[in-house]
Formats: sequence, C-alpha cells, structure tokens
Amino acid sequence: MKAEIVMIGTELLLGQIVDTNASYLARHLADLGIDIFRKTTVGDNEYRITKTIKKALDRCDIVITSGGIGPTVDDKTRESVAGATDQKLVLNKDLLEQIKRFFERRGIELGENNKKQAYVPESAIPIENPVGTAPGFIVEHKNACVISMPGVPRELYYLTEKTVLPYLKKKFGLKDVIKIRQLRTAGTGESNIDRLIDDLEESTNPTVGLAAHPGSVDIRISAKTENEVTAIRMLDEMEKKIRERVGDIVFGVDDDTIEKVVTNLLKDNNLSLGLLETNTGGVFTSRFTEAGNGFNTLKFSMVQSLADCAKKLLPDVPGPIAATEKVAEKLARKIQKQSGADIGMAIVGDEDPDVGPFKKISGNTYISICSDSDIQTANIQIGGITRDARTRITCYAFEKLRRYLI
Repeated sequence: MKAEIVMIGTELLLGQIVDTNASYLARHLADLGIDIFRKTTVGDNEYRITKTIKKALDRCDIVITSGGIGPTVDDKTRESVAGATDQKLVLNKDLLEQIKRFFERRGIELGENNKKQAYVPESAIPIENPVGTAPGFIVEHKNACVISMPGVPRELYYLTEKTVLPYLKKKFGLKDVIKIRQLRTAGTGESNIDRLIDDLEESTNPTVGLAAHPGSVDIRISAKTENEVTAIRMLDEMEKKIRERVGDIVFGVDDDTIEKVVTNLLKDNNLSLGLLETNTGGVFTSRFTEAGNGFNTLKFSMVQSLADCAKKLLPDVPGPIAATEKVAEKLARKIQKQSGADIGMAIVGDEDPDVGPFKKISGNTYISICSDSDIQTANIQIGGITRDARTRITCYAFEKLRRYLI
C-alpha cells in the first residue's frame, strides 16, 4: 500500500511555519504498514495543487492533503481535489449545520466566507470536525482515495485518529504493521558508522538507515510484517547484529538522550560532577540540568571565558592562556578540588567566532575528565562558539563522560 502526503500552504514554502503535520502523518501511516513514497509541499495555487494531486493519484493508493480548506480566498484545496477527480463542488447541508453549531457554541456570528467550508466534491465522504471550523473530506477515485484535512495540527491530529486511520484500516483491509527502532549514538561520525554496517544497510526487511544530526547519529531499523510480535523479533535480531559491529558506541534506544544516560550513570554510581565550560557557553550545563538526575548529580558549574577561568583558577600561570591539553587538565583538577565533586570536567576550546565547523579554520577543543585516581583528556578538532559548534562539542563531551563512567 503506497501513500503520498501533500502539504499545502505558501507559508510552508516561505518557512514561516514549521511543518510538523507530515512527520505526524508519516509515523501513524507507518504503524498501519503503509509505505510513504513521497511528500510534496505546494503553495496556495489551484493549478499547481490540482496538478500535484493528479500526479499523486497516478502513482499512489492513498493521497493525504493537509491545509487549504479554510474560509479564505487563498484556500484552494477543495477546488483542486474536485478538479483532480473530475467533479464539481456541492454544498453539504449537514456540514453547514455542524459549522453553524460550532460558531453558536462560541457566541460568534457565522460569516459568509465560513459557509465555503461546507462545500465538498460531489462524491465526497464528509469528515465532521468538532474541534474546528474546517471539516475534512474523503474522495474515492478509481482505485485510490484523496483524504483532505485542515492544516491546524490539533485538528489534523484529532481527525486522523478518530476518522482517517479507522477508515483506512477498513477500506484497504490493512493488516501489516511497521515498527521502527532508533539506536542512538553521539560523538561518532556518520561515515565511520557506515563503514561498520554498510552491508546491513542493504537489507530490504528490516531496513537499516542512518540519520545524522549535529554531534550525533541515529541508526534506524524498520521492520514490516503482518503482526507486531514478528516485527519486534525482526528488530531485535537486526539490533543484535548492529551492536556486534559497532560495539558500545550505542548509548541508548528511541527516546533516550545522551544527557539522560549520563546523569543516570552518575546517580547509579553515587557520583557527583564539578564542571567548567568555556567555548560551549553553558550549553552542556543546560542540557545536563534538564535531564532527569541532573540537579541531583551536578555539584558545581562554572561557565566563563578561558581568560577569566585562568585568572580565578590558575593565577600562577602567566598569560595569555590558550586552549591546550595541559590547561584543560589543570582546570579539571582545580574544579574537582574546589567543588569537592567526585569527578571534575573541563571543556576548554577556541572562542573565536570565526572558528568552527564548516569554516576555514576548524579549531580545537579539549575535554578533560578526572577523579582522585586518574585523568583522561580528549582533543576534538572543533572549536568556536557558533550554535552548531557548541552543539557538536557538547555531544562529544557527553559521550566522553559516558565512556569515562562505563
């Protein structure tokens, strides 16, 4: 079963609104075993919307549209669906009454333009919308169907779960399920992981793919079969193969975050952390304290420039002080001692705004972690204070701390 999602709205193309509806629809359709082959975004132009829907109907069984069924002049989805399926628009009196009741409950007068929302293609199956003013509709065309819903996320979610998903199950006798599992990694590049599991990425069922984010990579496993038990078994088997290849770089699964895993490790081992950040500007501290056990395990945090840190913690070292391995180790020791924490950690790096990922100069950051008995320091060739640099450095720092703890 193949589906295509068509997102409608010029505001989406202009970047004025972030499209969250498509990802929501994709997840729920996948749970029914429906393959999403394409997602298209088109502006508020009747000709282009009509053409897009026609092409989608030629190649898919299910076409779902979001947006463009409001009361304004630029809402063209109704006309476009009618045109794509060779129908005319007709007034649905039941929908009009539902819209009237919605306005009456709120003490608002029904405008003439709102009546437009009760017009649907003549063969359409109406979808009442008790949580908004824009009813949806379903048009069955040849061996396929077009399902049109509002673009307001709250309304789309409601109609999807209450009407659309049950309709699709019944209409197409859907039995397959698709289960997805994400193996989470941080501090390891996408190409490095790819080299370890490239042959597994050729698997057809379950499928394996990589999703890279700044400082982290997710390994996605998707299994499609006729029941959930079998799908989970397939996921388990593939996960085992992947872990045998990549070792302990996987820090968690699905909703796990690196900061949550690290703070749990500290709590489980009854350890506290004393922290110093320079070029990350407090990003590490913020993520750490937002995690479940962050406040319980962070004994001290200092966020300052390297020059200010040196004045306070290393007054005997002549300046100016640059980010080096020795400086990071001295600061980690000082933070541990002065805070009384079990573990001291210093993130020290280049603070030049013109240094960072994707720039001519990549810079350097040193991450030093110590306890009473030992010290470990890592150098990553990322520096600077850009948002992207801070995100990447923070992910690497969390991963270094996790490895230190395990």
